[in-house]
Amino acid sequence: MIVRKFTQHPHSVGETYWQHLAHASGFGLRMMAGGAACMLHGLLPFLFVKTGSRQIETLHGRMVVSRSRMPQPLDFVI
Repeated sequence: MIVRKFTQHPHSVGETYWQHLAHASGFGLRMMAGGAACMLHGLLPFLFVKTGSRQIETLHGRMVVSRSRMPQPLDFVI
């Protein structure tokens, strides 16, 4: 079923399709902003000195640390 292709992964991380779309889009935008800051930092080393590392810490906290505290969805029913 085509619907399952869109919902299987979001469900595996405890989200609906729309929640997953919002979270993934937010991550993508943060990553692009952090990447742009890193590129500017490479050109002008006095700018955005800690921006890239802060973005990584923030994203890691949101993706790994926070998610590991969430109850895991059941994969089967007894």
